[in-house]
Formats: sequence, structure tokens, C-alpha cells
Amino acid sequence: MGRGVDQLPPRADPGAAEDHPHRAAQPARRLRSRRARDRRADPRGARQAPRRARDPGDPTRPPGGAAGRRADRRARRLPGRGGLSGSVQLGLLLAIATAFAAVLGFLYKHRGAVESPRVELRRPVRTSLALFRSRWYVLGIVVAMAGWGLHVGALALAPISLVQSVIAGGLVLLTVTADRLFAHEVTRREWLGVALAALGLAFLAATLEGAGDAAHSDYEPARLASFLALVALAAVALAALSRERGRARGREAIMLGASAGLFWATSDTAIKALSGELGETGVAAIVFSPLAAVIAIASVVGLVVSARSLQLGKAVPVIAVTSVAANALTIAAGPIVFAEPFPDQPLGVAVRLSAFALVIFAAALTPAPVRAAHLEGA
Repeated sequence: MGRGVDQLPPRADPGAAEDHPHRAAQPARRLRSRRARDRRADPRGARQAPRRARDPGDPTRPPGGAAGRRADRRARRLPGRGGLSGSVQLGLLLAIATAFAAVLGFLYKHRGAVESPRVELRRPVRTSLALFRSRWYVLGIVVAMAGWGLHVGALALAPISLVQSVIAGGLVLLTVTADRLFAHEVTRREWLGVALAALGLAFLAATLEGAGDAAHSDYEPARLASFLALVALAAVALAALSRERGRARGREAIMLGASAGLFWATSDTAIKALSGELGETGVAAIVFSPLAAVIAIASVVGLVVSARSLQLGKAVPVIAVTSVAANALTIAAGPIVFAEPFPDQPLGVAVRLSAFALVIFAAALTPAPVRAAHLEGA
């Protein structure tokens, strides 16, 4: 009887794993091996927790298409803490470099324009090509194109109003560079007008609370189209009126300079809108976008109009008016088009409106231009 009991197979003992540690560790090793294979097969997905399936009727679900991409960008932003993010700081550094390149390119183009044949707006292509026979104008175009590339980078990284405020602050470089490096005679009134314009644009930057936490590239297509159309129409109207009213009052160059600035404001606003699609659509989609056509047309037309204004007027007042027109409208595009924060307090609103008024007053303070001496008989 006892011998039969002894011959029965032993029962599974829970503590037997202690006698066979290698056997007990096999399931754990198999689990780790399986996880390693999963990570090698999908290194990103293995580390992500499974997403909860959302109900299509869930109001918290972001919409698809372009609206969904904009919602995703807003969701990925860090909450603003009143400071500037790293990408925004880099964008503002690019804006500083853009400001200097813009001033230098303008002054080189002015030197080349005054020694070139007259540009006629009725025959823009034929007469503008003659400008490229001047090495100074070509050098100015090269510098301006380099500045344009820096400008695109700045607009892609930082809010448009902050970028344009920094570039507008570069107006203080205009009088110094024109006086010291290019031997232009800068009057006291021009020094004062440029300084007031830079001060007014700096006040605009001071009222941009909470705009430095992200690039702020989101927009409503209808609002963007309306803004671009209005600014472009104003640019065309100024160029058309400059031949009659501007010439009679001796301010044709100033009106053409303002027109060129508005054309470039149209281009800059479109660049900012298109920069929000970088990394989300292919190169072909960006190149053939309607915004790309707006950028190309507004930039080229602005270049032709600006060349004529530089031929007719002194460098400092014409460049200052062009810069003020371009920067003031692109700064306004920030809250109007791209929903950048607007001051909540009445004091902030008053400061911003006063800053705009100061910029307009500074532009009006610019004296009437004097036609280059050797163009009097043209």
C-alpha cells in the first residue's frame, strides 16, 4: 500500500520554482524577447500607448483636412508663459539680419537706379531690364534676395507682427548707413522722421502681449483673401494717382514708394500664410498654390514700382516711406488675419492706436523728394 503511494507522480509544488530558477525565468525572457521584436518592428508605435477610439460624433474630435491640421498645430503648442519660445527667438534673430540686409540692398539699388535709364510703368519689363546693366543695382538685388530668404525664415518661425516690428526698428540703421557709408546728405528732418517711425513701430511691438509663444500661422481663408485684396488695391491706386496728383505736388516718388511698400506687404502676408503649410504638404502643392502666385506677382510689381521711386527721390525719405508702408500693414495683419493676441486693457489699445498714429505722422513728416540732378532733363 505504501509502496503504491510512493510510485504516484509528484504533485506540482508552487515552491518548486525556487529549485529551478532558470525554468521559472523562461516566461519572463520570452516576454522581453517579444517586446524587443515589437520595438524593432515599430520603434515609434511600441512606445506609444494605444489611442482610445473616438466617436465620430464626439465634439472634441478635431475636423479633418486643413482645419484639422490647424487644430493639431494649436494642440501641440505649449501654453504661453509670457516669454519667447526658442523658435521665436531664432526667428527674431533672422529678422534683425533681414533689417540690415534690407537697408543695405535699398541703398545699393538707389545708387544703381539713379544712374540707369528711366523706368516707365507703362513698359515695365523692357525698361526695368535696363537697370541690370548697373553693377550697383545688381549688387542691391543680390543683397535684397539674401534678405528675402532670411525674411521667409523669420516669418516661418515667429509671429508676423513681431518680425515686422524688429525689421521696422532697422529704420534707425537707414540714416546712419546712408550718412556714413553712402555719403548721402541726411537732413535733420529726415533724422527726426525716421526716428519717430522707428519709435512708433517699437511701441507697436510693446503691445504684442502673449504673441511670442508660437509662430501664429493659422488663418481663415476668406479673411486672408479680403486683406490681400484690399492692400493690393490700395497699392495699385497709389501708383495710378502718383502720375497726376503726385507729380503736381512734387510727391510722386513718395507715393510710388508707399505703393511699393503695400505691394510688399501683400507679398509678406501671403508668405506668412504659406509658411504654415511647410512640412504638411508637398513642394509641388506649395509651388502651385494660389498664394505662391500672389507672392510672385506682388514681389515683382513692387520691385518695378520701387525702382521708379528710387529714381525720382532722395534715398532716405523714399526708403523710409516704403519701409513704413510695408511694415505697418504686415504688423496689422497679425491680429487681423492670423489672430495674434490683441491688448485686453484699454491702455494697451490706446498705446497701439497711438503708435499707429505716430508712424503715420512720421511718414508725413518726410519732406518732399528732390529729383536727382542728372534726371531733370529726362
